[in-house]
Amino acid sequence: MLRVVARSLLWGLIGLVAFPVLAFALVLTLGYLFDPRCGTPGDSGGCEMGAASIGFSAIIPGFLAGILIGLVRQRRKNGSARRS
Repeated sequence: MLRVVARSLLWGLIGLVAFPVLAFALVLTLGYLFDPRCGTPGDSGGCEMGAASIGFSAIIPGFLAGILIGLVRQRRKNGSARRS
């Protein structure tokens, strides 16, 4: 049981880092593709700050999603071992 919790927390830490980075990159990329004001002098960093706020907002959901991914992986791994 301790191994399941430890691996789930490890996946949670991976999600804690990966989700915000991916969210930041996705929002910034889409902002520059679809908003012609992004990157202009009149924007004053608004697109970048929007992407940063989305990245910060994705920290807790990323952690929880990582834990969920870890639990699902452990369940599948343990379920396939029982069938054999």
